[in-house]
This record gives sequence, C-alpha cells and structure tokens, in this order.
Amino acid sequence: MLQWERGTVTGQRSSWRGVARLEVELEGDGEVVSALAYTELTGAPGHGESVLVNTNALRRGLGTGGDALLVARRDVLPETEASRGHMVKARYTPMQTMVDAIDDPDGEHYEVIREAQDVDGMPVVVADLHSSLPAIIAGIRAERHGARIAYVHTDGAALPAAYSRTTARLREAGLLTSVISAGQSFGGDLEAITVHSALLGAKHVVDADVAVVIQGPGNLGTGTDWGFSGIEAAESVHAATALGGAPVATLRVSNADPRDRHRGLSHHSATTYGRATLAPVRLPVLSRNDSRYSPFHASVREQVKTSIMDEARGHGTEHLLTEVDAKGLRDALEDIPVRMSTMGRSLGEDPEAFRYAALAGRCAATLAPRR
Repeated sequence: MLQWERGTVTGQRSSWRGVARLEVELEGDGEVVSALAYTELTGAPGHGESVLVNTNALRRGLGTGGDALLVARRDVLPETEASRGHMVKARYTPMQTMVDAIDDPDGEHYEVIREAQDVDGMPVVVADLHSSLPAIIAGIRAERHGARIAYVHTDGAALPAAYSRTTARLREAGLLTSVISAGQSFGGDLEAITVHSALLGAKHVVDADVAVVIQGPGNLGTGTDWGFSGIEAAESVHAATALGGAPVATLRVSNADPRDRHRGLSHHSATTYGRATLAPVRLPVLSRNDSRYSPFHASVREQVKTSIMDEARGHGTEHLLTEVDAKGLRDALEDIPVRMSTMGRSLGEDPEAFRYAALAGRCAATLAPRR
C-alpha cells in the first residue's frame, strides 16, 4: 500500500541533474521532511506549492530511499514536452513516462542498433552494488586514463537513473561518457529497452571502450540465498557473452561488514557467479605478487575457488581466475571526486570493498583495445 501525505514546499536542498530536492512541511504535525521530485516526471515545484508525497520509505526508516517522493503538484500541472519516441517505461504505473529509446523505430539511433549484431569484444564489468561504480571507474582510469566509459543503469533497484547523485557527479566530472538506462529504468542520457540493446548502444552509439552494468541505488536483500536484486548481474554476464563481449565480474568483498555472510567474499557474489551465471566470466583477485597480499586476500582467493569456480564447474561453466596488481589503485580511488560509501562505510572503513571493485575496473581496461 502507498502512504501518501499532503504538504507544502518550504525550501530547497542540494539538487542535481534530474532531481529537485525539497523541504516539505507536512500537514497535520508540521514535520519538515526531505522530498525528491524527479523533474522529468513532475517538473520542479516552487516555494509555497501544495504537493502530494509518498512517504513509504521515510516512515519505514529505510537507508537508501529514505526520502519522501513527490507524486503530484496539487495546483500546478508541469509543463510537458511531446516525446518523439513511443517507448513507455515504468509501464502501467501511474508515473509511466514516454522515452525516445535507441532501439525505438522512430529514434535517431534505430538504424545503428538494428544493424549491430555484437559488441566486438568490448569489456563489460558487472556488479551487484551501485556503490561499486566509482571504484570500478577509478580502476579503469588507473589503467586507461582517457577511456570512454558507458554506464548501463539496470532496473533491479532505483528505476530513475537521476536518483543516483554519484552518477550525476561522475558525469559532471567527465568520468562517465554516457549513462544508458535499460529495461524499466529511465532518465539516462540514452534509453534502451533491454540490457542487450544498451550494450550495443554503448559500443556503437557511445563508442565506449568499457561498459559497466549495475543496478541503481537501493539493492534489495532478504538474507536468503536467492532473494536479492543484485543477482541480476548474472543476466548481465549472459547478455555480454551473447553479444561477443568480455564480461568481468566485480567481487563483493569486505573486511568490515558485521554480517558473516558478507565477510570476506559475500554470499551474494558466491550465488551470482557460482550458481546463477551460466557463461564464463573473469574473476579479478589481488595478485599474489602484490605487496598488499595478506592472509585476508588468500582467504578471499580460496573462497572464490570453492564458492564460485567449483560451483560453476559443477554445471559446466569454467570461470577464469584473474590476478590483478593493485599498484596505484588507492591513489586512484582517493582521486575520484565523489564520496565513496558502501553500506554506510567509507573507503577508510572498508577499503577492500572498493579495492576489489577497482581490480575489476583495471582488469577490464587491460582488455580494451588501444585506440
């Protein structure tokens, strides 16, 4: 059920591309809350406007998603522009929106996508946590500073690509060439109907050296083996393989997570790549020749072998354990101009979470042909 509340816009908070962040005073007790308005859907409400907000996540005290979401401006209809395309996203919800997709017959890129059959060996990094994105980019740039990077935002978590402040800041800093929203997600620089067509767009429209495929913020997990939204990374591997790409897995690793199932190699990575992935993928681990190699990394390596590689071999899939040097990666991570945070922990608090994501980025960059 939806929890709707009425309120009045009383102020503005820090906003970013595609998102107006507002202060809204709720009717009744006068509580002032933070509310997000997606300008593509509602426009940007002004001071004093009466609005309707969805407070489900706010009242439940959720972390990611703990803002009210603006549903409607009660006295103002937002200005609208007719979309050239006729592809609908967030389909059959009250907020469904029309987009001009790269695979839309009426779109400017349609002929390119229709003729494209593969991605010509393009490296494709997949991950389950959106928080891995800046670290993956740091790893790519540490190896190939000028690489063109396309981010495919899937629909496993936040549907609006604009929700990610990280993505917006990476675009502003010139560290991402393009954001492609795939599936039911919307609001990227380019829209695609599937991850497959998004990858074709990354290669043939964006001219990317590397593509990164991750769900948006708001990974949903249940503590069960199969009930987590990040498992869709397996399907991203399959899409990359079907299109002749070179898939690289980002291993979810932590030396700080208080939950045993996520300590060392996360059970999410074990399930995703060991049991759900039916195509070979590179599994980047820290090189044994690296000066940072320690018993922790040896333990992660052993977990990867037993929990992923042996499991996958049982259903006929041979993954490739890939040793990657971490030299310079810490500096590269610190140089990324966005805040590194995963599950509420910073780079200083959980460095291995970001280091392994950067290893995946560096691994992918080594596979990209030089221009």
